[in-house]
Amino acid sequence: MSRIAIAALVLLLAVPCAQAKLPPAPPKSPAEQAAAAEKAKEAAAKDAAELAAAMDRAVANYRKNKGLPPEQPAAPAKAANGQKKHK
Repeated sequence: MSRIAIAALVLLLAVPCAQAKLPPAPPKSPAEQAAAAEKAKEAAAKDAAELAAAMDRAVANYRKNKGLPPEQPAAPAKAANGQKKHK
């Protein structure tokens, strides 16, 4: 057989194998579902904390490279007489 015929045969046999479906996973018990939900919740909290830290580093790096002063924590606005301003 020629190489082209062998390649065509391989492709014809590979297509049904690539489209085969796996059997569905067995249903999870309520305890497994709760554990998976807790794990997802912890992962989301960890991702949020990592994102916040990365954003803080990016801001600090930007300020350092642009020659800007470091960001100061926001202080409540006060009027000239020492009392808070009302909006």
